Amino acid sequence: MASEGILAESAAEDPVALLDAFSQAVIRVVERVAPSVAHVRRGRAAGSGVVIAPDGYILTNAHVVDDSRSVEIVLRDGATYGAQVVGTDAATDLAVVRASATVLPALELAAADTLRVGQLVIAIGDPLGLQSTVTTGVVSALGRSLNAKDGRIIENVIQTDAALNPGNSGGPLVDTHGRMVGVNTAIIAGAQGIAFAIPAATARMVASALIRDGRVRRALLGISGAATPVGGNLARSLGLSATTGIRVLDVTARGPAARSDIRPGDIVVSFDGATIASLTDLQRALTAERIGRSTLVTLIRRGERHTVSVTPAEAG
Repeated sequence: MASEGILAESAAEDPVALLDAFSQAVIRVVERVAPSVAHVRRGRAAGSGVVIAPDGYILTNAHVVDDSRSVEIVLRDGATYGAQVVGTDAATDLAVVRASATVLPALELAAADTLRVGQLVIAIGDPLGLQSTVTTGVVSALGRSLNAKDGRIIENVIQTDAALNPGNSGGPLVDTHGRMVGVNTAIIAGAQGIAFAIPAATARMVASALIRDGRVRRALLGISGAATPVGGNLARSLGLSATTGIRVLDVTARGPAARSDIRPGDIVVSFDGATIASLTDLQRALTAERIGRSTLVTLIRRGERHTVSVTPAEAG
């Protein structure tokens, strides 16, 4: 889609043309994305979802399906299907259901985290039963943390000011190219312009595991952390390929990290040789294959590079 070029040219002419170009870009995105957005019903409760595979797989929030084994799916054209819950993952508030349909209009999740703060985004869903509601906004922040229903912390969450309401949960957040960049998941009650979405990269990983295994097995380090800059000079002096890492904020007592001498204040920069520059990198590294397997973790402590061996456990 050449919308960015159109917007730039229009801006040079007059602001009205700029707004009209943006409107046309949004219209094109909605026409492309809305057929893939589903209304998800279980009893009196309802939410949104998005078709991610033509053979009936639909991504939504775990809290939308709750403990249900089956739900009802309604698409924009009124087509209604029964759907079985394939699996849920409370740690990311994501779920996959499979509708009894063989050819559905699927929307692909973005393959990488390419969002930037200030980027325009579009949310589509069925808030309060109002089907195919469209709102626009910007990415307000990246790397937020959010409390999941089970009390765990969902890391690396997108914050947006696109207006969301109850029922938007599980619907797609897309960019101006129509790429699905997140799954709308939560709002702060009483606040205005503060909403959250699970990044597409996380959703892609979780959806694949749920479709394959019905659940997500994860390795656990036993730390809480936040992305932090390392500094170009220090990174170069230590031979690091990235200038950010994960600062350890807390270490779980008697957990894998505690047993390996990882300490609060350490900055994790590599896991089994793979660069750890963001929370998404760390989440991707902690796969089921790492459970019970001794792994080398490279970290910075007081300006010096250290390597420790840690054996991740299975997340409960």
